[in-house]
Amino acid sequence: MIRCVAIDDEPLALRQIADYIKKTPFLELAGQYESALDATEILESLHVDLMFVDINMPDLNGMDFVKTLKDPPMIIFITAYKEYALEGYNVDAIDYLLKPISFADFLKSANKAKKYFGVARHQTYGVLDSREYLFVKSGYKMVRICLNDIIYIEGMREYVSIHLLTGKPLMPHISLNLLEQQLPSGKFMRVHRSYIVNLEKITTIDHSRIIFEDNVYIPVSEQYKEPFQKYLNSHTL
Repeated sequence: MIRCVAIDDEPLALRQIADYIKKTPFLELAGQYESALDATEILESLHVDLMFVDINMPDLNGMDFVKTLKDPPMIIFITAYKEYALEGYNVDAIDYLLKPISFADFLKSANKAKKYFGVARHQTYGVLDSREYLFVKSGYKMVRICLNDIIYIEGMREYVSIHLLTGKPLMPHISLNLLEQQLPSGKFMRVHRSYIVNLEKITTIDHSRIIFEDNVYIPVSEQYKEPFQKYLNSHTL
């Protein structure tokens, strides 16, 4: 399932997109919002794969909102103005829907997102054997990394920084959300919007911080505290 949110300041248009999402078997509606600011909290606390967002909204328009996101999901823009299409593609939007939107047009865009979602999860820099290793593209090379060698992963604007037991961090051009989907959940856990840690490498926890060697402190944010605490409880005497 592809987890979605819909954002549109027009209540009727928002309701229509939400209904279309509910009618589409491979989509799951995680929330619907009449402003981009209202959607910020769920994007910080819940993994979202796809966002349907109107461009023309007061306070913060959809285009500017997407540009503020550190690790944006797939984007399908919605608007009544055709001239925004080119700019939408400049921020790597999956597609562009022009109002009024028919279900046929919506489904065509949703299928594009589904295809991209499926390809992205199996690209060559992704996990080839989730139990042992992955390949990442570093510069012009493909580098094989043993999962056991990963200490933690930090998300950046357009890259992730993979910190290893030895050597310099690798910085492939991939989103933290996409990488999270490909890592085995029993071994790795998202503990912050910007961090994934290797659970097997944790030796010290001080309040809400995971401490690795070399004075590296990884915060456990409020949004991810509950699953992390469950993990700790299951491994505490």
